[in-house]
Amino acid sequence: MWWCVNVCSAGTSGSDTDTKVFKHLSVTAGLRTEKIFIKSPEDQIGISGGVASFVCQAVGEPKPRITWMKKGKKVSSQRFEVIEFDDGSGSVLRIQPLRTHRDEAIYECTATNSVGEINTSAKLTVLEEDQIPHGFPTIDMGPQLKVVERTRTATMLCAASGNPDPEISWFKDFLPVDINGSNGRIKQLRSGALQIENSEESDQGKYECVAMNSAGTRYSAPANLYVRVRRVPPRFSIPPTNHEVMPGGSLNLTCVAVGAPMPYVKWMTGDVELTKEEEMPIGRNVLELTNIRQSANYTCVAISSLGMIETTAQITVKALPRPPTSLIVTETTATSVTLTWDSGNPEPVSYYVIQYRAKNSDNGFQEVDGVASTRYSIGGLSPYSEYEFRVMAVNNIGRGPPSGTVETRTSEQAPSSPPLSVQARMLSATTMLVQWEPPEEPNGNIRGYRVYYTPELNSPLSTWHKHNTDDSRLTTISGLVPDITYSLRVLGFTSVGDGPPSDVLQVKTQQGVPAQPTDFEAEAELDTRIMLTWLWPVQDQITKYELTYWENHVSFDPAGSYAVENLKPDTLYKFTLAARSEKGLGVYTQPIEARTAQSTPSAPPQEVHLLSLTSTSIKVSWVAPPAASRHGNIVRYSLSYQAVSGEDRERHEVTEIPADTSSYVLEGLEKWTEYQVWVKAHTDVGPGPESSSTCIRTKEDGMVRTVSKHTQLLQTPSEYLLKTFSIARDLLTIASKLLTFSQIFKKSLLLFQNSFQLLHNSH
Repeated sequence: MWWCVNVCSAGTSGSDTDTKVFKHLSVTAGLRTEKIFIKSPEDQIGISGGVASFVCQAVGEPKPRITWMKKGKKVSSQRFEVIEFDDGSGSVLRIQPLRTHRDEAIYECTATNSVGEINTSAKLTVLEEDQIPHGFPTIDMGPQLKVVERTRTATMLCAASGNPDPEISWFKDFLPVDINGSNGRIKQLRSGALQIENSEESDQGKYECVAMNSAGTRYSAPANLYVRVRRVPPRFSIPPTNHEVMPGGSLNLTCVAVGAPMPYVKWMTGDVELTKEEEMPIGRNVLELTNIRQSANYTCVAISSLGMIETTAQITVKALPRPPTSLIVTETTATSVTLTWDSGNPEPVSYYVIQYRAKNSDNGFQEVDGVASTRYSIGGLSPYSEYEFRVMAVNNIGRGPPSGTVETRTSEQAPSSPPLSVQARMLSATTMLVQWEPPEEPNGNIRGYRVYYTPELNSPLSTWHKHNTDDSRLTTISGLVPDITYSLRVLGFTSVGDGPPSDVLQVKTQQGVPAQPTDFEAEAELDTRIMLTWLWPVQDQITKYELTYWENHVSFDPAGSYAVENLKPDTLYKFTLAARSEKGLGVYTQPIEARTAQSTPSAPPQEVHLLSLTSTSIKVSWVAPPAASRHGNIVRYSLSYQAVSGEDRERHEVTEIPADTSSYVLEGLEKWTEYQVWVKAHTDVGPGPESSSTCIRTKEDGMVRTVSKHTQLLQTPSEYLLKTFSIARDLLTIASKLLTFSQIFKKSLLLFQNSFQLLHNSH
């Protein structure tokens, strides 16, 4: 058993409460179900050739379906367009174009489900153009075609007028726009425009603006809104890169892909998925690799609706390079060795390092770094010397182990130094014994020695007598002329050539007379002491040594050294030495030179003068200490100054005055104050003594005023008096040479009278 009750509730036409709600109540076996129209068609007044739309929607359980009736008959789909929504529980009946007599009617909406049906209806009135009443709505500005990018805001404009002001509503694809169901994304502005924020593809369609008041309803021309989605296939903006790692190393592989829509990114190695499908990130994926033990390829895959791309990164676990092989010496000279070798590595290396050292040396290996080829020549070696060589390969992980060592000897060269410790003594009046030590740098196997001797020291070596000997270290020369002085030099030679000769050694052909001292050297120990050393031939019966230097002659007991004291600092001395025996005096050595060390100056700067420039500044000038008292190079000056009176009586110092400066201006002094000034000169060792104290007074502040056209007078009386007295003193000095005492007195008195008269006039 069920009952049907129709209820109609209508508000004022054109108001927000203008709704019709129909209810159908049914009771079956104690169960009560109702169907309700939530949108009912409203009466409309349209224009011939225009558009009319009736909207009807109902709710119920089960969900009802909507059908349309006209004059008791279901509307024809050929004449009318019915658009369903909400699974058929809502429907729009659209009539276009309107015809005056044909379409005017009452249209009935029926909502039906298994429980029953409910009905509601609306009337359509169609006017001809000449029947349109005053105040009928007019579309002043309708929507226009618009294209918008997805997620951007789209605004469809609409402006209408009429009397009363029409209400504006919107249809999309013949369906009413549900503003309340858009969560605020779609808004109708006060102007009537429809604003769609964060546009979606579903917002694309044909939009109509509808203006309605009590006079009628008018539709705008439709306008399409296109929502364009940016479609960019995926691409890698940061592809993963290849890496080389040490065994057990760690690494992060980063892969970034972009596109529209943004792609998902995953990692694979071979056929193994390293990223779970449900955890696939968008755009960026970082693969963390730890404890890497073997080389592998890792593939980054980017996937979107527009396609799939992939790229692979190669991870190489790289060990240190192997040692090079087949290292051999291919060429030697006296100072260079050429090496060649094989890489010994299947993969390219970055470069090679050659290590070498003298054989049996306690020093470490020297290195040649950055060798790019497998052949290299090493220079700067010592002649006729044995060396060890080895090579290492380097890659970007580090240095590998060294190759096996090869040894070689450089070629010979003529000696580059003379024989050492050359000595000579007379065995008889005509026979000389000559001894020496091998050269320090023989550069090869010494085949023998040549002894050159001559009584003519200044003649060319090629004209000297030559005595050849084997590789022994002594020889005798006979047939000499007695009682003259011979000069001799010794050189060694190899298979390549002669080395340089030793320094000249002179010997008297007089038996028992000592030989010339050898290895005679001088070295300054202090600023007043030079130490002399020489080789002392113990076999000679030396009783004294005779030393000459400067204007001095010193005789002392046999020794191998002698300290010369009480010399002048920073002074060059020349020394010559001879040995004496009971048989006579030997030959003096060639002069040698040595300069004593610098010392501090022994005299202060000279001629220190002071000049008062202003009331706060003084100019100090001086002359350098005498050359004999400088004891070195003057590197700077310093000066001290102190006020004799006043508040600041501390002693101040200016320390860094350049050596080429002979004056300095002290500034920032107190006015009309007497100052003492001292000056010092400095060498690298330190400062010398101060100059004597020199005094001067700074000036007073003096305002100048004009007394006459050609005369100016300082207003400060004391300063004027000082100047006047100074002039008077100078005049008296000059006059004393020309005038009598009485004349001087008269002129001085007149001068002072004029001075005080000027002072009186100034005040």
